[in-house]
Amino acid sequence: MAGESWILAHEAQIRLGFFVGVFVLMAVWEILAPRRGLLHRKSVRWSNNLGLVVLNTVLLRLVFPAAAVGMAAFAQSQDWGIFNYLDVPFWLAVLVSVIALDFFIWLQHVMVHAIPALWRLHRVHHADLDYDVTTGLRFHPLEILLSMVIKFAVIVVLGPPILGVILFEVLLNATSMFNHGNVRIPSGLDRVLRWFVVTPDMHRVHHSVEDDETNSNFGFNLPWWDRLLGTYRDQPRAGHEGMTIGIRTFREESWCSWLPGLLSIPFSRGTAGYAINRRKWGESE
Repeated sequence: MAGESWILAHEAQIRLGFFVGVFVLMAVWEILAPRRGLLHRKSVRWSNNLGLVVLNTVLLRLVFPAAAVGMAAFAQSQDWGIFNYLDVPFWLAVLVSVIALDFFIWLQHVMVHAIPALWRLHRVHHADLDYDVTTGLRFHPLEILLSMVIKFAVIVVLGPPILGVILFEVLLNATSMFNHGNVRIPSGLDRVLRWFVVTPDMHRVHHSVEDDETNSNFGFNLPWWDRLLGTYRDQPRAGHEGMTIGIRTFREESWCSWLPGLLSIPFSRGTAGYAINRRKWGESE
């Protein structure tokens, strides 16, 4: 389709435009209506978190130049995947593709909490000592590469339309910045919104230092998987202003806020005692 050809040709510009727009919106919202007071130096956290984003972006383009959208185009050209064999309306293929990709990202998120070796990588995201829009962007480069490989596998199986993949990528990036935002939303509005999208108050529980709260609310975009599969938690025990953000094993700024420390976290300190199916909480990881 001509539209998909144009999207493929301008994929990088489309994603960059949405990224900058949503980031600026959330950054201004955090200033105007913050949910919590930040406890650590914002200039240090932001410069290092965004430095990690730049590093990951360059690495992805070097290792996977075409990224997920390119893989969707290749799968389409080879007639790979379910939607290249089923005769379904284009709009339905796009909608189901976005929902299916979101489910697999949710499943991947559960997996990186459940498997100790992968939790080592994912700790970089959780070790942020504060919670704001940049938290939603900081992931270890190895986790970013792993996530892209998983997306490739799902795309090969699904054979989604190119439009479905780019919509999913834009939504995932935008909602990750939204639900990590340090923004205040009226409680009544939040209760309605979290039936349709993961809100900041819903996802902030997932960044609690308490292990049982960390192992809940895994969604980034759609909130349904946590509700359907038993991992939904409404509120943190200590409340949003009183909860402690981060993980117990890394509390020093040198590890949690500076780029050399972020890159070293997966290779430092153990994961003994941390597992998604623990039933005794409150102990050290």
